[in-house]
Amino acid sequence: MLRLLSLTVTAALMSSAATAEIRIAHVYGKTGALEAYAAQSHNGLMLGLEYATDGTMEINGEKIVLIEKDTQLKPDIGRVQLEEAFGDDDAHIAVGPVSSGVALAMLPVAEEYERILIVEPAVADSITGENWNPYIFRTGRNSSQDAISNAVALGGEDVVVATLAQDYAFGRDGVAAFKEALEATGAIVAHEEYVPTDTTDFTAAAERIFNSMADLEGEKKLFIIWAGGGNPMSKINAMEPDRFGVEIATGGNILAALTAHKEIPGMEGATYYYYEIPQNPINEWLVETHFERFDSPPDFFTAGGMAAGLAIVEAIKKAGGADDTEALIEAMEGMTWETPKGTMKFREEDHQALQSMYHFRTEIQDGKDYGVPVLVREIGMDEMNIPIRNK
Repeated sequence: MLRLLSLTVTAALMSSAATAEIRIAHVYGKTGALEAYAAQSHNGLMLGLEYATDGTMEINGEKIVLIEKDTQLKPDIGRVQLEEAFGDDDAHIAVGPVSSGVALAMLPVAEEYERILIVEPAVADSITGENWNPYIFRTGRNSSQDAISNAVALGGEDVVVATLAQDYAFGRDGVAAFKEALEATGAIVAHEEYVPTDTTDFTAAAERIFNSMADLEGEKKLFIIWAGGGNPMSKINAMEPDRFGVEIATGGNILAALTAHKEIPGMEGATYYYYEIPQNPINEWLVETHFERFDSPPDFFTAGGMAAGLAIVEAIKKAGGADDTEALIEAMEGMTWETPKGTMKFREEDHQALQSMYHFRTEIQDGKDYGVPVLVREIGMDEMNIPIRNK
């Protein structure tokens, strides 16, 4: 009888081990204005999980189950979808979203359920700043990393800058961080312009910018911070800002948006990723595999999604499983791991991933219908004093 009971318990344990799952929820804007970003992020996440598990999609013998949720780029829906992922689907870890506004609505859910949310690729500083909680980690760059790297590339004593950004968290946080970063270079921001995210006519905004800059001395730049469709660069460039001595500048972007950069050869800025820049084995695999499967190069947010997938596997291995959130947090705080961009590190204080950025200069190259961001130099994580904003 005892032997039979022992065999029964052993069989049950073996069955449980065989069916054990690691449930990861990708809660992101599959539909809406940023769906191109979302598709890249999802492809990258899957490739990251594949690479880190040598194609098995298992960690320590436990199968990875990916659950997809569509936020539709709406904060209230994003919050509900994350609640469903943690509450109904019992996800161990969630990844996403695309929009900063949606992310801010989702952050409290992670704290309520005491589960980890890896923010990728939403950018607003407030996510790992004033709205942060201990269950939030971010593999994506934040507004300060964008701002400081672009300030390094563009700033200087005689530089005068105007900014144009979308009127929501991503745009306003981006401008605030850029202004702060420019101060250290001696440059000044002379004018700020914010427009609705669905703006298509930039005439009035551009005229206000040009008028504000017309009588100023120095090297004058218009820095554009924009996400999604409707990028104003081409329309503003057609208004001939050089009549006022103003040069257009911006950070990196997805390949589709770089078509507008072709109109401004020699333009400089800083970028998060361009597939030809990083030289490391993971990026080589990503580029080769992405061409094989999608007949195109990996893009801006593909690299970010892959970084998140790689971080998840590394963290679960270090923690000895996905069930204990506190063990995962302990494993991830200060964790370094390799990505298509090289080494990243989760800062202990705010769980922001520190990472390299790239100073680029736009070139026109045969066979490419966009302005190519050619590397000027890598800006290492140690060169950027990224503020800790969650105190």
